[in-house]
Amino acid sequence: MNTEEIKKSIPHREPFLWLDDVVEISDHHIVARKFLSPDLPVFQGHYPSFPVFPGVLQCEACFQASAVLISRIIQTGAGEVPVVTRLNNTQFRRLIRPGETIVISVELTERLGNAFYLKGKVSVDDKVTARLEFACTSTTVQ
Repeated sequence: MNTEEIKKSIPHREPFLWLDDVVEISDHHIVARKFLSPDLPVFQGHYPSFPVFPGVLQCEACFQASAVLISRIIQTGAGEVPVVTRLNNTQFRRLIRPGETIVISVELTERLGNAFYLKGKVSVDDKVTARLEFACTSTTVQ
């Protein structure tokens, strides 16, 4: 999936879209990528003399990948969006610098009704930068 196809699946848009493409997707797993251009505004303020991609945005990239995955399972779009309801066991293992490409991998571990339980991992050059467990639920937007 390219960026335009991703935008058809989730409501996120620039400058807060943290997926460039989806390279693998199944009923329970997704792998996506994002090139972190040195020109991204986030690097101007985090931190100006030593730019680092924030851990919270690594989590957000996993959340967005999960939303794409969930959109294949349930009808999302105009009236329904997946919303994160819980975040557990988050670990950050390596700094991410401007110019690197992150690989986002999310696995659906369980589904109970409209609640989805997932595990996410972010890596750069096959080295894990973050791991997390989280839950989403489908919510009606007004």
